[in-house]
Amino acid sequence: WLTSDNMHHQWLLLAACFWVIFMFMVASKFITLTFKDPDGYAAKQEPLILTAVTKVEEVHVPEEKHWPEEFQPTGKAFSGNLIRQPLVHMERLELLRNVCRDTALRNLSHTAVSKFVLDRIFVCDKHKILFCQTPKVGNTQWKKVLIVLNGAFSSIEEIPENIVHDHEKNGLPRLSSFSDSEIKKRLSLYFKFFIVRDPFERLISAFKDKFVHNPRFEPWYRHEIAPGIIRKYRKNRTETKGLQFEDFVRYLGDPNHRWLDVQFGDHIIHWVTYVELCAPCEITYSVIGHHETLEDDAPYILKAAGIDHLVSYPTIPPGITVYNKTKVERYFSGVSKRDIRRLYARFEGDFKLFGYREPDFLLN
Repeated sequence: WLTSDNMHHQWLLLAACFWVIFMFMVASKFITLTFKDPDGYAAKQEPLILTAVTKVEEVHVPEEKHWPEEFQPTGKAFSGNLIRQPLVHMERLELLRNVCRDTALRNLSHTAVSKFVLDRIFVCDKHKILFCQTPKVGNTQWKKVLIVLNGAFSSIEEIPENIVHDHEKNGLPRLSSFSDSEIKKRLSLYFKFFIVRDPFERLISAFKDKFVHNPRFEPWYRHEIAPGIIRKYRKNRTETKGLQFEDFVRYLGDPNHRWLDVQFGDHIIHWVTYVELCAPCEITYSVIGHHETLEDDAPYILKAAGIDHLVSYPTIPPGITVYNKTKVERYFSGVSKRDIRRLYARFEGDFKLFGYREPDFLLN
């Protein structure tokens, strides 16, 4: 009887041991699955990341397998890895796409990719970059960056100011100088960007630079363009003073402004719309920088293009990129509401495409 009772206790003890071992194995497996590899948790979240960035890839990352090696992009933004752009840049591209699809704004947001547009786009083949020039938005500095990247000068400090805008000496080819097939390849594969600014503040900058200060002394603005605008748009013909801002606004807002634009030639690039300059609804740009946030956008663009280790954007003086609401209101205070509305009607596409608010003085 004692022997039987001892055996019964031994079996119970053995069963208990097996149960403890089994529970330990289960617990160990659970702990391993839960805590062993932190990347395992991240992997579960990856579909969410894919959903967020796939749209960005679709916007500006072409298929590489169809093109020869010399046209393969080198920038980081075009690597095989997913592009993790800051939210602000993704939002800008998404806004652009949405406005481009707005049929009510089609006449203000779409333009042909003409020679005029291709003349505005500068090429850096060495690093596979296209930069669309939008005058009065700090473009001189970006030109200097590309001049250095193209190898014409070893540093930005070495570039003479008179060379920057001399397109025969600065080593910056325009996209229009290539054949149709080469243009298509570069537009498909290169990193493409341009910079925008509040449209009305840009017009003020153009007026001041070309008709008031004119630091590079370009006489045709004062002696040819200004008289042409005055003859057509000045209300009081007895006035003898030079071109006034209200004359300039009246000219820009005239639906029939093009007949003068043809006479002025390419000089109009300083005040035509971003749409006319860069065709943002026809060309799929990689990044759109804003002058107001250039301190953050410039380093981001250099990094996204894969050139941040080669060149730095020149130092930006404090406060120079800040939107000056008081200045804008002061300039427009002498302009009639009718002329301002007509001006806005022409530049509405620029305001909407790039997220700029309609001016308060237009709403009052």
